[in-house]
Amino acid sequence: MHSILDQTIIQPSELILTDNNRIYHLDLAPGEIADTIITVGDQDRVDQVSRHFDVIELKRQHREFKTYTGVLNGKRLTVLSTGIGTDNIDIVLNELDALVNIDFSSRRQKSSTTSLNIVRIGTSGALQPDIPVGSFVASEIGLGFDNLLHFYGHDASMVNSEISEAFVSHTQWNSSNSIPYAVQADTELLSKFQSDKIIAGITATNVGFYGPQGRVLRLPLEDPALPEKIASFRFGGKKITNLEMETSAIYSMSKMLGHRALSLNAIIANRALGTFSAQPKQDIENLIEHTLSVLTS
Repeated sequence: MHSILDQTIIQPSELILTDNNRIYHLDLAPGEIADTIITVGDQDRVDQVSRHFDVIELKRQHREFKTYTGVLNGKRLTVLSTGIGTDNIDIVLNELDALVNIDFSSRRQKSSTTSLNIVRIGTSGALQPDIPVGSFVASEIGLGFDNLLHFYGHDASMVNSEISEAFVSHTQWNSSNSIPYAVQADTELLSKFQSDKIIAGITATNVGFYGPQGRVLRLPLEDPALPEKIASFRFGGKKITNLEMETSAIYSMSKMLGHRALSLNAIIANRALGTFSAQPKQDIENLIEHTLSVLTS
């Protein structure tokens, strides 16, 4: 969570601003984002979400980071593409936070902080046979196989070490890999989205799409049994519902920076059954419409 206010001037090499006084990677200026941010991986999904807006006031793109801010049903929203992976999330979350909590003129933290609502709309593959394609999963817990959190000083209470330790023991986790960490979703956002349309569970965030998720093309796996070990893990009645590549970073960065986050996934594949959705575009459209309905109700 937030540290005590630090009034140290942040140097240009650390807080990088463009000639237009915009944050470097996102190419955004303070005031250009809403307090509720929808993150998506795919740039094209920004258009898919924002076409539902009543008004679009801002369109901006730099590299893979595409941002539209607008209004739907009287509520201001921003939709932003992050690209794939936890490294991109490190950039996005730090720069979103800087836009609301750092004074660009003085290069100092603001005396009062703003907490953003960050909701991820993604696609994912289910690990359990009873989670059908086309369903929606809310990540009650993000279980990170990445190492992003370990680079930051953080309050030990924000991670559930019991889940991590149980997972390491169950899977006989390779000690050369990063130590897994478990972070809870924001309980207020999770409660807001709870319904008979949503399946809640543990979402595992991995560092790659092929080998790290147990897919074999030409390279062999270090532990061919790992996918089954992940799927069979249980803790307190909870199981790992799905695998993807961003959730744990969104949750950990949000908690450290004082923001609220929830990750939602449209299930377009079932790894246990070897099936893939016949209508993946419609599945994600259904989740978009449901998410916007909840956020603007």
